[in-house]
Amino acid sequence: MKIESPHIITEGSVQYQLGVLKGNTIHYDFQKILIYLETKGKLQFGKNFKIYPEDEVILHKLCVYFIRDFETCRKLKIDPNKGILLSGPVGCGKTSLMKLLPFIVPHQSKHSVVAARNITFNFNKSGFKIIEDYGNNGFYCFDDLGVEITGRHFGKDCNVMGEILLSRYDLFLKNKVRTHATTNLNAQELENRYGNRVRSRMRQLFNLIAFDKTTSDKRK
Repeated sequence: MKIESPHIITEGSVQYQLGVLKGNTIHYDFQKILIYLETKGKLQFGKNFKIYPEDEVILHKLCVYFIRDFETCRKLKIDPNKGILLSGPVGCGKTSLMKLLPFIVPHQSKHSVVAARNITFNFNKSGFKIIEDYGNNGFYCFDDLGVEITGRHFGKDCNVMGEILLSRYDLFLKNKVRTHATTNLNAQELENRYGNRVRSRMRQLFNLIAFDKTTSDKRK
């Protein structure tokens, strides 16, 4: 179903106009997006949710990506055809942002946020069908990539998320289906966890957008 005014979003009795429609192009206003994201965040996660000024540089990159501002993406060296790997310390807000950002573009397909550890638990119960389910189709953001345990099904160990990422790479090459993820790990830790082959594929799958390692834990 086509949304006639995707830049105007209604929450309850309040309308949030995120930009101006000129012809077939929406010219977004970043500050208005931030206001909406804070409102939506409070509705989704509780009254203590807030957008922190120190996170606005990261948020600007993410918003530019999600609204498909190709010119600014090019300037920021973000490839709009790749997915997002959002990294940062525990509690910096990665998961919340990846759940919130699709709401600013209701006219686009929305990814599902799925915890990597839950995928591995499901593999332990159901086996290799899980790798097919998440590797070969769908639009996902894999949350907390790298902290999941090694999968084990009928006595056979498997690096479940590593296998899924390899399949997602093939899916990306064939059908241009993007994949998103969040992680607390740095590049070297990801390579140690998944191996050089998967890490190489991840470079081609993802734009890395990283919170500063000193970013505070907002859950405290």
